[in-house]
Amino acid sequence: MVICHPCRAIEDLTGHTEQSADPWQYIGSGIFVAVSHSFRTNKKEEAILNVALVPPPTHCTMSSPVIVHLSDIQPPSGTRIVWEKYRHTSVHWFAECFAEFVGVFIYTYAGVGSQILYILQGILPLEDLSSVFQVGCAYAAGVLFAVAIALPVSGGLLSPGITICACFTRGLPPLKAVRYIIVQILGAYVACLVIYVQYRDMIVTAEEVLQAAGQYDAVIFTPRGPAGAFGLYLTPGVNLGRAFLNEFVTDLALTMVIWSCLDPTNMLVPPFAIPFVIGLIYAVAVWGFSLPGLAANTARDVGGRLAAMTIWGTKANGGKYAAIAALTNIPATFVTAVLYEMFFADYARVVSSAHLELIRSHRNHARTPNRVQNDSQLDSAEKDKISDG
Repeated sequence: MVICHPCRAIEDLTGHTEQSADPWQYIGSGIFVAVSHSFRTNKKEEAILNVALVPPPTHCTMSSPVIVHLSDIQPPSGTRIVWEKYRHTSVHWFAECFAEFVGVFIYTYAGVGSQILYILQGILPLEDLSSVFQVGCAYAAGVLFAVAIALPVSGGLLSPGITICACFTRGLPPLKAVRYIIVQILGAYVACLVIYVQYRDMIVTAEEVLQAAGQYDAVIFTPRGPAGAFGLYLTPGVNLGRAFLNEFVTDLALTMVIWSCLDPTNMLVPPFAIPFVIGLIYAVAVWGFSLPGLAANTARDVGGRLAAMTIWGTKANGGKYAAIAALTNIPATFVTAVLYEMFFADYARVVSSAHLELIRSHRNHARTPNRVQNDSQLDSAEKDKISDG
């Protein structure tokens, strides 16, 4: 059995070749595949293409007769050319981290913004401004926007659980994973602080109402208190064991849908639909299982809790529930990865044409338009080098 990258398999079938881009540029999209050829020397030759979520080699080839970069139709300015040079070399890591930061910021900003409205309307004499349904929709929209923004640059991991799992299952470099986790938490932290500043006047008024009613200490650090929109707290009366079960099972459902979306052989979820499907499962989680306590994303929980502690002090730490909210998502992600690989991944399935098109786009990202436009411009030495890869 010979193991190679799908681009080589496509080259064998089509006769076209291409140069590859950074193999870790799009790990979050889950479209890295390996292909194995199994031949039988009977009356006819058979080839079986097996798909696995593994990183491709540095050099690979894929079929695409025409390559058009943005610079071909929209020439960049001189300043932009200089910036692009550094962006693709020495500061590429910063661009990736910034994409993860902005992605988690948008996800948190959308969800917490709706959440604080829902809490304040229960304290202040306001009209019905929000609901659990609206909060779920807001988080879903935030996920959709976050993936759309971050995926082309960093891969759109957006979660410490997914990031850590990628280190073990897809070879994500540990240093890059640490950077991602830090900026993911920082994105949620900054988003919560910005929302607090925007709503500070109403939050202070709500705290005064709670103090006047003698309910401040009993409510402030619960899901019904203003701090509960930023840090995640256990609903009064809910057992810690049941809260852990709620978190773990819900996280399993979330990540199972995510792994299914990242499967390049899933014909029902083409690449453009991935953000919508993942956003929808997050909405379902909020609609059905947020009341007992649900974090779903370690970055959202830790960043929000740090913001709450920055505003209200150490009393906002969340107690024993903080560990459940922050850590449960990580083992749930690993368990889901194992279950999906064992029972759902099928290496005999065919990679969809939509995913192949996305792979081609990603692989050609690093090709400089002024250097190479199509395969006919590759000299023989470069072709040999690519072919050997």
